[in-house]
Amino acid sequence: MNALHMAQTAYSAPNQAHMRSPRATEYAAFTRITARLKEAAATDPVDFPALAAALDQNRKLWRVLAMDVADPANGLPDTLRARLFYLFEFTDQHTAKVLARTADAAPLIEVNTAIMRGLSGAEIPR
Repeated sequence: MNALHMAQTAYSAPNQAHMRSPRATEYAAFTRITARLKEAAATDPVDFPALAAALDQNRKLWRVLAMDVADPANGLPDTLRARLFYLFEFTDQHTAKVLARTADAAPLIEVNTAIMRGLSGAEIPR
């Protein structure tokens, strides 16, 4: 089972997974998780569990992506694979800071939005 298949089964509705291209599947996962992050980050600080749950989902998405780009069979150019892996590392480290309440989620939302922009090939409003 490759990382793309894992992302499809983990982040998309079962009846829609077979209809989406890999790029559309990734975009849908980032869209859903980024919306959840934005919503949780904007809530009252007392609702920290909602933010922690959104951060966990974002980390899972980035881990799947990191596993995929680390696979030698991945067809992306090496420089792009390296950049995406770096973003995974940044996301993982920054998530720890947000969970420790020493940083906010805004940079994670910005990174996800940039990825969505790249996946869609269009400008996405902030």
